[in-house]
Amino acid sequence: MTETRWLLLIHQIPPKPNYFRVKIWRHMQRIGAVAMKNSVYILPKSAEAQEDFQWVLREIVGGGGDATLCEAHLIEGLGDESAEALFQAARDADYHQLAEEIQQRLEDLGPAKDPREGSVPIEAELTRLHRRLAEIAAIDFFDAPGRPAAAALLADLEARLRPPASMPEGSAVPRAELRGRTWVTRKGIHIDRIGSAWLIRRFIDPEAHFKFVPPRGYQPEPGELRFDMFEAEFTHEGDRCTFEVLIERMGLSEPGLGPLAEIVHDIDLKDGKFGRPEAAGLAGLVAGLSLGHRDDEDRLARGAAVFDDLYAYFNRKHPVDPGPPSVHALG
Repeated sequence: MTETRWLLLIHQIPPKPNYFRVKIWRHMQRIGAVAMKNSVYILPKSAEAQEDFQWVLREIVGGGGDATLCEAHLIEGLGDESAEALFQAARDADYHQLAEEIQQRLEDLGPAKDPREGSVPIEAELTRLHRRLAEIAAIDFFDAPGRPAAAALLADLEARLRPPASMPEGSAVPRAELRGRTWVTRKGIHIDRIGSAWLIRRFIDPEAHFKFVPPRGYQPEPGELRFDMFEAEFTHEGDRCTFEVLIERMGLSEPGLGPLAEIVHDIDLKDGKFGRPEAAGLAGLVAGLSLGHRDDEDRLARGAAVFDDLYAYFNRKHPVDPGPPSVHALG
């Protein structure tokens, strides 16, 4: 039997009141569902998608409507590729709208205007735009091509708006000064923060302590260093992810780190800059451990073991290349 790939929510909504229909439409937008027909919405099958649709179904029924949730295998008419194209088109429209907003903000700054002037606080504006990009990416199930352009524009805007960090970009930092410190980053760590924390413990301070905090409003305490977060001492610089920045700023030259940095870059920035064949496998593995482990310390422990194995592979003494490692073998 062919495995079903899709979930369909078929509904009937009362014509009145009008606001209820709009409310349901907005809910569909938030979860990333797209309309196959006026009363039929589709999502790629997953446990999360099923839960999202179940909440919408309850909302519809609670408002006096009727709804049915079912699994589907598309046989004729709209096929799998066409369904994927619907999702890509919807997300491309979202990315394009965000890119236009960022571009307008860049044009408003102009070449001579102080980027810190304006009615909206810098941190609040950047946080809002980053949050919107993350919201779109979270429901971008089929890698719509518009994301790299929006992300690049946002990086450009952030470079214009962000005040200088306490450590200037590109400045080398003696490793001894970084030992015995508490390293702070955002909760919900993923590829760049997992890799960066591994890098710190592996090459800088084996006893490094990590603190995971909300993405906004945190005030660092004495002795703390922030990474991969707003106004951090170590974070993205230009088109480089935090993992790359840490390697440069710490003066690390171990040969196995170069390929790792390229993989982390390709996964984190999704720009395909290095085209590493291992990126897709590691991305799937990290996504899986993130779903299975809510606690950041657990994620870090599991992710660090993967980075240890990958580093051992790329740093092997014998330069015979047997091809890229199997992620399944990294267990």
